[in-house]
Amino acid sequence: MRITVTIPDELVAPLLPAGQDPADVALEALAIAAYRQRRLTGYQLRSLLGIPSRYEFDGLLKKHRVEKYTAEDFEHDLALRETEEKTSTT
Repeated sequence: MRITVTIPDELVAPLLPAGQDPADVALEALAIAAYRQRRLTGYQLRSLLGIPSRYEFDGLLKKHRVEKYTAEDFEHDLALRETEEKTSTT
């Protein structure tokens, strides 16, 4: 899906970190918001943003001050990943 967002010129600098792709910044913000609201699992967030390792995922959560990744979240993500792997191999 393609989404177009219009940002007034005077608000671009405060919203977008220098040197970063606006589309990547917007996708990351949207994905983090969905994760915080528990609409995405950690595994889904990692897949969406192309984060290859758990270590990098932890860094992303720390960067955005998301600290509520529980053992229950881990178990849910693990079960979801196993389900997706089974589906993709059949």
